[in-house]
Amino acid sequence: MFQNILLQITQGADAAVETASNLVPTEKTLNIFELATKGGWIMIILAILSIVAVYVFVDRYIALNKATKEDKDFINKIKENIHNGNLQGAKDITKSNNSPIGRMLDKGLSRIGRPLNDINQAVENVGKLEVARLENGVSLVGTIAGLGPSLGFLGTVTGMVKAFFDMANAGNNIDIQILSSGIYEAMVTTVGGLIVGIICNFLYSILVSRINKVVFLLEARTMEFMDLLHEPA
Repeated sequence: MFQNILLQITQGADAAVETASNLVPTEKTLNIFELATKGGWIMIILAILSIVAVYVFVDRYIALNKATKEDKDFINKIKENIHNGNLQGAKDITKSNNSPIGRMLDKGLSRIGRPLNDINQAVENVGKLEVARLENGVSLVGTIAGLGPSLGFLGTVTGMVKAFFDMANAGNNIDIQILSSGIYEAMVTTVGGLIVGIICNFLYSILVSRINKVVFLLEARTMEFMDLLHEPA
């Protein structure tokens, strides 16, 4: 009899443990990709815009890096050839240098013999064209930086409209599950838009900084070239 009572106690304890384990809520992890899908179609647009921004950034960053690299002896070789009266040798050096500085100084050398103001204007015009070419697409990154948060806010509004629409159709059977879809869309798109805006703003600032460095370099080489032409023969 004692064994039967002990067996019943043991079985009761096991059943209590099993019941308690069933009552403990299972921990759910937040999957970023699953969460992103709850943002709806606006998240697709944000993803496409972010890919475009990263592509433009990489392309322009590589081009700007190439534009800032120069041979330290490049200007010295041009000076040496001009001082020796070898204008053709100086032109050959600039033509072989495939860079904004090379193309800019090549235009200046081709105008030697004309008034210095004309030469300076020609060099500056080529410099402006080179900067405009390097800036191609950079403004798109800035546009996406401003567009991202706006799209996120649009998703917030559409998500809340969806939540209120579901709530109105539910009547007296309002449940959090009914509202969750619209609320998810509202919150996720807000976060997504802010992330895209912050990242693109950062990328845009880097590109603007690199462009300013190129402009400074071109202006410095223009002044150096014009000072060379002002030197007495």
